Amino acid sequence: MSDSQTPGLFKLIGEDIACVFDRDPAARNRLEVLTTYPGVHAVINHRIAHLLWRANWHYPARLLAFFSRMFSGIEIHPGATVGRRFFIDHGHGVVIGETAEIGNDVTLYHGVTLGGTSWSRGKRHPTLGDGVIVGGGAMILGPITIGAHAKVGANSVVIADVPERRTVVGIPGRVVRTQGTAHLNPSGIDLNHHLIPDPVADAVACVFDRLAVIENQLGIGEGSCKECEGTSVCDGADEDARRRGRNPVVVKQAVGS
Repeated sequence: MSDSQTPGLFKLIGEDIACVFDRDPAARNRLEVLTTYPGVHAVINHRIAHLLWRANWHYPARLLAFFSRMFSGIEIHPGATVGRRFFIDHGHGVVIGETAEIGNDVTLYHGVTLGGTSWSRGKRHPTLGDGVIVGGGAMILGPITIGAHAKVGANSVVIADVPERRTVVGIPGRVVRTQGTAHLNPSGIDLNHHLIPDPVADAVACVFDRLAVIENQLGIGEGSCKECEGTSVCDGADEDARRRGRNPVVVKQAVGS
């Protein structure tokens, strides 16, 4: 990881502000970004706090980080190492631990946690490579590495290393796709995280498809129950099934058995 403070504080802050225009189409001018974006405020405060932390001014660094969290809703430990052009979009609820390392051109959305899994004082938080994008609500836990240009789906929980240019989703997170570069936008930042596959939805769709096949094989897919058609039992089952949004025919079969 490159030293996040090498280019100079003001240059880093200028890059943090400028990168917003590449990743947020709602941004209109620098004044608006500087005064109304809590993610930018949190990053600026962190860069100052990190300088204090490296100079062994630990209490002032923690105090600045505390006030930054109060006003922005974003908690970044002053010991965390943050690369250039770091963008936290929306940002509320983001937590970044002390030994986390973040590369250049990384984007985090709201509710992201870069947390630890032990009480040891050594390396216990994740390392994110250059160009990583982490969707809202995701948790990346432990001293693991997320490879450069990887994407983490919203609400995923990642507890193992992720190779470069992979997409990981789910609980626990698993790799579902190798990324190409065909969909990169002109700035080189791939924000199409809404296109990440949803394995849970795919599995549910397969279950419904299989259920339809089984119903057809049993002859209960569409039609009526001949054995008790018109009786009060079936009428009551129909009404209850429709109220619950279920298939009346399936309910009739269950009652008839």
